Amino acid sequence: MKRAVEAEDSPLEKNLLDSNDFLNSLFDAIPSYLFIVDEDVRILGRNSAAARLLGNDGATLHMKRGGDVLHCIHSMETPEGCGHAPYCSQCVIRNGVNAACRGEAIQRKSYRMILRKGGRESEMYMLITTAPLVYEGETYVLLCIEDISEVIQLKSLLPICAHCKKIRNDDEYWESVEEYISTRIDVDFSHGICPDCMEKYYSDIFNDDPVA
Repeated sequence: MKRAVEAEDSPLEKNLLDSNDFLNSLFDAIPSYLFIVDEDVRILGRNSAAARLLGNDGATLHMKRGGDVLHCIHSMETPEGCGHAPYCSQCVIRNGVNAACRGEAIQRKSYRMILRKGGRESEMYMLITTAPLVYEGETYVLLCIEDISEVIQLKSLLPICAHCKKIRNDDEYWESVEEYISTRIDVDFSHGICPDCMEKYYSDIFNDDPVA
């Protein structure tokens, strides 16, 4: 298993996480994207979920700023990258990390990040949580990112056929409501018949009085 923290020569890596397999396992078992960052949002460590999100190994991510590895559109506005664009002063992630460095905790604050990768822009809706982490005199920040893009998308206006009620997905294919929702959130459907449809399609049964 990859070590949860990749920072060289930090006391956090040398002592706490390297000596505690359980803590590493717990860190990697959490499905949200977890990062350990410094005051400039430079990544010192990440859990397995975050590594899968970014598609890079720890050595590639080490000491890179969050906006750079997430492909935030604002990180591309200046040569210096994440933290130096005019918008960065409004960034919920960066402000949350700064608050944690002051000893404050930010819990599940909503944020919309515009990403640009491979010439294509996309939106990622997040809940941001930050908490201070002080170890052996060194200050770190635990950054948790929850991706709620699918939930937001389901709450938004969906293109639905006026006749068959299928929903058009992002790839321009039409799916049934059941298919569309079940592929985006972990739900199963059961089917019944409402009273209106029972009367419309099964009126002979619906209106049939029982024989005395």
